[in-house]
Amino acid sequence: MIAAAFRLILFFSFINLGATANASLEDDFDISSIDDAPGVRDNQYPEWFTHSFLNLQEDLKEAQDEGKLGIAVYFGQKDCAYCEKLLEVNFGKEEDIVQYTRKHFNVIPIDIWGSKEVIDINGNELTEKEFAEQEETHFTPSLIFYTDDGKEALKLRGYHSPYKFQAALEYVVNGYYTKEPLSDYMQRADPPPKFEIGDISTEAFFDAEPYALDRSHFPAYAPLVVFFEQQDCHACDILHSEPLSDTQARELLHGFQALQVNMWSDTPVMTPDGKKLSAKQWAQNLGIFYAPTLVFFDEHGAEIMRIDSVVRLYRLRGVLNYVLSKGYQKAPTMQRWREMQQQADQVELPN
Repeated sequence: MIAAAFRLILFFSFINLGATANASLEDDFDISSIDDAPGVRDNQYPEWFTHSFLNLQEDLKEAQDEGKLGIAVYFGQKDCAYCEKLLEVNFGKEEDIVQYTRKHFNVIPIDIWGSKEVIDINGNELTEKEFAEQEETHFTPSLIFYTDDGKEALKLRGYHSPYKFQAALEYVVNGYYTKEPLSDYMQRADPPPKFEIGDISTEAFFDAEPYALDRSHFPAYAPLVVFFEQQDCHACDILHSEPLSDTQARELLHGFQALQVNMWSDTPVMTPDGKKLSAKQWAQNLGIFYAPTLVFFDEHGAEIMRIDSVVRLYRLRGVLNYVLSKGYQKAPTMQRWREMQQQADQVELPN
């Protein structure tokens, strides 16, 4: 608890004093401790999660009647390694986060494969599974925070370490979501570092400058993946040293046009929609708040999806396969596409 409290003090010091320390300010959470290989897990909700009838309009009113800011809808699944880490670390060992979350939100759990009826915040009736697809839940865990009159304050995709997660909570609770994008808020906590050549790990398959990515007039030969990174980034180093060193992942990446940009640099870029921007301006326009973030575009320059949270090998492989196979044209989410693939594999071929 002392360590968690120290992180909070440090975070607010950076917010209030102009954030002069370097961008690697992170807690001691080890990203490599997540093993996202397929396996049997049995993730259980904490006892303090709300036992809801899944009428989100009523849940929001009940939370506000209790003096809370709103509700946080948690999308998860039993066999998800990232859900396991959120439940065991952020919502388990980090007592400060638990207390802060409980003080301001009622947490409503949704099983992304569930068949229970949900009444969403707009009054629509659908199943848990349909709700997850409606909210484009490519990754678990995901959380949507609703406040005030049912407005979505923030959608947080994937797993984030305790420090980042606490910052996201503060962003909503203190009302910054009404004033600025999360990327601007996070920048004050993690100020942009001074970029020096060689400070960011690179790969042979990344395109070299100049970055002429315009796809608005003529379609490109392959989908595009852009790695937004920064120097002094532990999560970036982990991505390069492990997932990107995997043979299968590298083979899949050969099917993409791939490039890496320093999200704080003035490097000129012709973006997929034909705009002339610096890398920093482009990252800001896209709302990039996490390093590394991988943004995927189709051959015509439309964004398909992004990974803006902790990613390990099997999730990376899954996303690369989903985009390359154009699974997004066949299923509303990557999770649904994976289910379709598994069902197809189980179909017995005729003799």
